[in-house]
Amino acid sequence: MARIQDVMSHECEWISPEASVADAARVMAEKDIGFLPVGENDRLIGMITDRDITVRAVGQGKSPDSTSVRDIMTPKTFYCYDDQDVEDVCNNLGDIQVRRLPVVNREKRLVGVVSLGDLAQSATRANIGQTEQQITSKALLGRQAVA
Repeated sequence: MARIQDVMSHECEWISPEASVADAARVMAEKDIGFLPVGENDRLIGMITDRDITVRAVGQGKSPDSTSVRDIMTPKTFYCYDDQDVEDVCNNLGDIQVRRLPVVNREKRLVGVVSLGDLAQSATRANIGQTEQQITSKALLGRQAVA
């Protein structure tokens, strides 16, 4: 069974809670991403999304240059472990209604990100393999019946 570490993106940007919202927006724009994990002392402490910036900062008249990431981030963050089964994480994503999750190791250090796209590609590969196996099994059974 596939593990999250097999399908996740290992390259992961993250940002300090003391960085400005403007800094977070710049990183998101440069990397073409919609969220950043927030880390402190090598640990995941929250998340900031492009929506957080729009709704919690700009929409409330806060200056992106003087507002810290900590002021608008979501501190309660869902995450998954790198050694979890892909199927379990897929089920959890549906339950918690998120499109991407930070991935941590068992020491809770950020090691990557997994998105719905990563999981969809993994599921497609698994389904193709399973379908091939079913076709091959049926073909072999058919040959045995003829012989």
